Amino acid sequence: MATDSWAQAVDEQEAAEESVSHKLTQRELTYDKAAQSLLNKLIRNNLVNNPNQVEVLQKDPNSPLYSVKSFEELRLKPQLLQGVYGMGFNRPSKIQETALPMMLAEPPQNLIAQSQSGTGKTAAFVLAMLSHVDPNKTYPQCLCVSPTYELALQTGKVIEQMGKHYPEVSLVYAIRGNKLQRGMKLQEQIVIGTPGTMLDWCGKFKFIDPKKIMVFVLDEADVMIATQGHQDQSIRIQRMLPKNCQMLLFSATFEETVWSFAQRIVPDPNIIKLKREEETLDTIKQYYVLCNSREEKFHSLCNIYGAITIAQAMIFCHTRKTAGWLAGELSREDHQVALLSGEMQVEQRAAVIDRFREGKEKVLVTTNVCARGIDVEQVSVVINFDLPVDKDGNPDNETYLHRIGRTGRFGKRGLAINMVDSKMSMNILNRIQEHFSKKIEKLDTDDLDEIEKISG
Repeated sequence: MATDSWAQAVDEQEAAEESVSHKLTQRELTYDKAAQSLLNKLIRNNLVNNPNQVEVLQKDPNSPLYSVKSFEELRLKPQLLQGVYGMGFNRPSKIQETALPMMLAEPPQNLIAQSQSGTGKTAAFVLAMLSHVDPNKTYPQCLCVSPTYELALQTGKVIEQMGKHYPEVSLVYAIRGNKLQRGMKLQEQIVIGTPGTMLDWCGKFKFIDPKKIMVFVLDEADVMIATQGHQDQSIRIQRMLPKNCQMLLFSATFEETVWSFAQRIVPDPNIIKLKREEETLDTIKQYYVLCNSREEKFHSLCNIYGAITIAQAMIFCHTRKTAGWLAGELSREDHQVALLSGEMQVEQRAAVIDRFREGKEKVLVTTNVCARGIDVEQVSVVINFDLPVDKDGNPDNETYLHRIGRTGRFGKRGLAINMVDSKMSMNILNRIQEHFSKKIEKLDTDDLDEIEKISG
């Protein structure tokens, strides 16, 4: 079973110095996706009320589409129903309503599903694994592959909670450091792990007989394919499995690379996608401030703070070095500041976000990579201390939209202020304006009347 100590997040590589490069290495981006996914699991106290509509593409369009409004309709084993309610699920989430009848169908159906953190997808595929297992057979019947050790442990935690009243079923972790004696055969029915170790256990060491596997789950596919080797290892595991094995694949996003990977892993799938609601900039006032240096940017920031009343603000920096410097300077000016930084362990990051959510700090200084996917309703101002750029130094329009979109939610008017300190950053701002066909007004931060006006 799971070890008591949760794994430390992999050390994030130091982001390149701003003066040298705006590029992030492949390893940083990969680590970041995995760490962000783990962070989202830790900071969710409950299911997200997702406004997106679920779109279902069935393998057989003529078969009736079932969805459920209660867990009782699924005819679960009583001990599993007890586990579901014990975890605080009163009724299925939007994705569970449609996905669970497909996953629990007889004969089993394959599924590719788009699902963000907080939608209840882990509980859904855990329920499918626990439902399909025969507790009288003491050999592995379900495999679940996760991109990292930490994410595998989080899934295991859900299995332990949901299977609390089902002691006949046990699980084991196929993760680095879990050394087994050669020649032994596993007796646990569920195996969770990372692709490399799982492949070794199925192939080289033969701890698992892949031909007896009934359910194969591949979680966090978008994170998986960002890690060198994981894609190939996952495909090699899948090829060892029997034709009638149920394949379930989950991903938060569906770029072309994820989609082609999913189709290689899952034959004849049902597909569940979230129809994205268009994010809008219509309720957000956007401004830019011209500066000549980092210190001048800080001076402008202090002027803005002095002139307007802010509920809570998020300030984005490109590197954690800048974020650390800025948080220190703001603290010296007696601002209540929280810093979200890449070198923190994931559990520490979760604690910082909780404090910010509770209003114990009014300002959150962060790099873009740390704050992805974090929603705080009280945020009224977003300040781009550094404009968002991709790994090649081009404007990252999606990140810009996601950053400033935090302020205009729930029918509120939001305020976004962009700091520009060079010809290059002015060029990036101009390209962002062109992309969104939205003019961003210039703001003079020495004119206090003007600043007060924008916050009105």
